[in-house]
Amino acid sequence: MSSGFSIRTVTSSKSANRNEHTIREAARLLWQFHCIYDPLKSSDLIVGLGSYDLRVADRCADLFHEGLADRIVFTGATGNWTKDLYSTSEAQAFSERAQVLGVPLAAIVTETTVTNIGENIRFAAQIAPSASRVIFVTKPQTQLRCQATVLKQWPDANGLVTAPLTSYEDQPTQVHDERALICEMVGDLERIRTYPVLGFQSEVLIPDGVARAFETLVDAGFTDHLPRGA
Repeated sequence: MSSGFSIRTVTSSKSANRNEHTIREAARLLWQFHCIYDPLKSSDLIVGLGSYDLRVADRCADLFHEGLADRIVFTGATGNWTKDLYSTSEAQAFSERAQVLGVPLAAIVTETTVTNIGENIRFAAQIAPSASRVIFVTKPQTQLRCQATVLKQWPDANGLVTAPLTSYEDQPTQVHDERALICEMVGDLERIRTYPVLGFQSEVLIPDGVARAFETLVDAGFTDHLPRGA
């Protein structure tokens, strides 16, 4: 287990009866549910969804060098988790990282105003409307939500979703620790559950075990990333 890998004390009164093992087991269930890793094929475009995790840009660069696509689109403005992390937008930070890793600037397109997954995907569709197959690269724990959004927002694209090949233990970073990771997964599961009725995503069947793990983590206080009003 990585050094510094720990769950911060949660403030919910219900957390007193939750031990660390129970929380981690529930968190790993959500992690496994969110991580899908589609088999990849040669594609027309790679889309890197901006975030606090530069490993996404690294993965995009690797796929580019493997010849899976000859163009990368990086999308993302600045969000709550990145406003103090980058001196510029998420998309620009990812672009700069990819260039350091040998991706030519001419192969990169950036969109620096979008603020959510749906906007990321709609922008990519606008700049490559004729693309028949697109690889979407995001954080491991965001893959399922990305897939559900692609199916709704860009149904004509054969969207393949992947992420850095990171384990649950290695996913936390200095700026996004294990507690933040768990809160993110809890919040995204709630969005997977509720966003289809709003027209944002396609429906996803949530297994009973995953639903119970979600409730365990909500009861334990990992609610920082829940949508407002949830």
